[in-house]
Amino acid sequence: MDLKHLRYFVAVAETGHITRAAARLGMQQPPLSQQIRALEQSLGTTLFRRHPKGVTLTDSGELLLADSRRLLEDAAAVKTRMRAVAAGHAGVLSIGFTSSAAAHEFTPRVLRECREAFPGIALQIGEDHAAGLTDSIAAGKLHCGFLRVPVARPPGLVLETLLREPVLVALPSRHKLLTKTPRPLSLGKLKDESFILVRQSGAPGLYANLLSLCEKQGFTPTVSHEVSRMTTALTLVAAGQGIAVVPASMQGVHAEAVEYRALEGTDSLDAPLTLVFRQAEYQGALRSFVDLVRASAPRAKGKGR
Repeated sequence: MDLKHLRYFVAVAETGHITRAAARLGMQQPPLSQQIRALEQSLGTTLFRRHPKGVTLTDSGELLLADSRRLLEDAAAVKTRMRAVAAGHAGVLSIGFTSSAAAHEFTPRVLRECREAFPGIALQIGEDHAAGLTDSIAAGKLHCGFLRVPVARPPGLVLETLLREPVLVALPSRHKLLTKTPRPLSLGKLKDESFILVRQSGAPGLYANLLSLCEKQGFTPTVSHEVSRMTTALTLVAAGQGIAVVPASMQGVHAEAVEYRALEGTDSLDAPLTLVFRQAEYQGALRSFVDLVRASAPRAKGKGR
């Protein structure tokens, strides 16, 4: 017994006539009669009472009709869901973020747009440092991620820069370098400060580029703490443990205890927001999300700098 037999059975039950059921199904009457007899034999029971004007259901037939309708409805629903998954309108999508990528206004906005455009896609959200995200995506544990480049690129990964934003220096609110009128600070003025850095695995591009710029300014920064998250770095700044260089979109974090200032002479030091995904997985829900991100990114670029 399969779904085809159940469709044949329901058609005969609803029309009460083999010939009319065959016409409805687009087939000849003899093959349909054979299929109904085969179904009865496989179930070991008689489903129809035959009479000159057609057929009526037996008690077994009445029970089977209710079950058949339910099974056919379930099968149709499964087919509809699978088509939605194949079309990218439904499914499960796992997305990872670094803490600094999550802080940019683009990130919650594009998640909201995804829920509105594709309510059938369930989002699973996680957080990790940049190296952890790329490893998880490469291993198939995540579908995609938002992070800051540059990072190591495992084979098969696509990295797309969505926008670039400047970096700011975060200082404790009573720091001696702060003036009543906010003014940019040169990197050279920070040479005697204690720096709080996100470990290279967490922000490899910003870590390396900052150290390189400090060396060009003639000093090696004193690193008081290395942490795994930029939000943790800002917590330590608020506690007066040092200063940190962070993407501009994070300047609302600990605003009660941290002041943010622009940096002079650091045009080469920025914080690109980057989408990462596996090229081989570019289909279904991931494809819909990536296409949505690509369409939304141009609207955010003006806010990135």
